[in-house]
Amino acid sequence: MRIGIMGLGRIGSFHAETLAGLDGVDSLVVTDPVAAAVATATERFGATATDSPEALLAAGVDGVVIAAATDAHPDLILAAVRGGIPVFCEKPVARGVEESLEVLRAVEGSGVEVHIGYNRRFDAGFAAARRAVLSGELGDLHTVRSTTLDPAPPPLAYVAVSGGIFRDCGVHDFDIVRWVTGREVVEVYATGGNRGAEYIREAGDVDTASALLTLDDGTIAVISDSRHNARGHDVRLELHGMKDSIAVGLEDRLPLHLDDRVVVRTAAGERTEELGRRSSYTYQLEAFAAHLRRGTPLTLDAADALTTMRLIDDCYRAAGFPVRPRAVLPATA
Repeated sequence: MRIGIMGLGRIGSFHAETLAGLDGVDSLVVTDPVAAAVATATERFGATATDSPEALLAAGVDGVVIAAATDAHPDLILAAVRGGIPVFCEKPVARGVEESLEVLRAVEGSGVEVHIGYNRRFDAGFAAARRAVLSGELGDLHTVRSTTLDPAPPPLAYVAVSGGIFRDCGVHDFDIVRWVTGREVVEVYATGGNRGAEYIREAGDVDTASALLTLDDGTIAVISDSRHNARGHDVRLELHGMKDSIAVGLEDRLPLHLDDRVVVRTAAGERTEELGRRSSYTYQLEAFAAHLRRGTPLTLDAADALTTMRLIDDCYRAAGFPVRPRAVLPATA
């Protein structure tokens, strides 16, 4: 197979390395506005360089991976769909609901699959948590907590086009709460603030945000996101039920104190996000490659991702940073 990659930043470069090592992927075709990133990909992976997305789509690729900035996602997805080329696109679909709807309308009836990259659905721990919930092992849930903490803020160029902390960071939390619990959200509270990088405030965003969600069965879910975590990238999920509780993602990077004993302790800043070769990032691309080879169904499409985008937009309306009003969602949201 011949796979195209649009965007060779941090995650795009990682995807290139992953794809280059997958069975059945014979060659890569890449494009990025940064010439140095393209040169690195051609040297490391023997990729073929193109000077534009249009040239890449015309290069005979069997599928395309979109890892460009969020604001470029809709146009790139639509261009691939018009060319009849299956798409794996990094989250989110677009910066807002209207753009996402445009993509969804184009995809529906096209016969072209568009998979959105919510990698936590491919993580063994999160999958086990979902099984525990759906099997009834935990009993009826009453509380869910989902956390995403980044080690440091992204650069201004990224913040300016990301669509905001809920869309480019917290979007994973909103998606995983829905997926693991199998429930939809009917009510949200949200808020956020700035305690760090001034350029995030100037861009109209916040560096720390939280949302309180009510699910359609009455379960309460709390989402917490921040751009600042001295101990590195931290992703956690807790589910508390009437019969049992389960936690996913707790690692030795966070000091845990019990009474006067420190149970776990590591040096602040020692760890950063580790994208291992057999991580959920790898598994999601293996699933995409399997779809290209054998038509294996994909786990998350543009329609499912749109539901999460609507939820995030409701959170922004609820937050009105820094005020804390309430938004009630319609039953079909």
